[in-house]
Amino acid sequence: MRVGLLVIALLLMPSARASAEWQIKPFVGTIFAGTSTFTGDLEQAAGERHVTAGVSGLFLGEVIGVEGDFGHVPRVFQSTGQLVLSSSATTVTGNIVVALPRRWTEYTLRPYFVGGGGVMNAQLDDKFHLFTVSSSMGAWDLGAGVTGFLSDRFGVSWDVRYFRSVGGRDEGLSLGPEQLSFWRANMALAIRY
Repeated sequence: MRVGLLVIALLLMPSARASAEWQIKPFVGTIFAGTSTFTGDLEQAAGERHVTAGVSGLFLGEVIGVEGDFGHVPRVFQSTGQLVLSSSATTVTGNIVVALPRRWTEYTLRPYFVGGGGVMNAQLDDKFHLFTVSSSMGAWDLGAGVTGFLSDRFGVSWDVRYFRSVGGRDEGLSLGPEQLSFWRANMALAIRY
């Protein structure tokens, strides 16, 4: 028991030269395997692949960090043959990040896990303005990724996360409370300060 506690303490103890860093990560990617309680073709369209873009900001210590993430998915409820003019899903989350210690991965890829919560907004406008949706719901996300730096300042990051809304309203085009969930895979330019 004592040896285990000593090992954990040594892993979490920062090295003398370790310092916290800021990272900005603009990203592009795709969402996939989406599900929704929105009825008809909207549910099917949410399950298709869609392009996404956004940015995250991260303050990361030796192991633990905090992150703010913004992602936007245009055309999330649109596919061929639909009457939907425009649609989108936007996520804003605050997350806790747990990464391998920097001293272990200084010249390689640094894996991390991320999880947190925030807000998801779903928008939809149809051709006849009969089924307009504008819904903001609570949301949570959970995922993992790796970041590798090519220089002291610039690198790349790959990330996969699962997003799920919670607490949607029980009205409109939805069977039960409004819900939307999807996986997001993205690649980012990592800029370290």
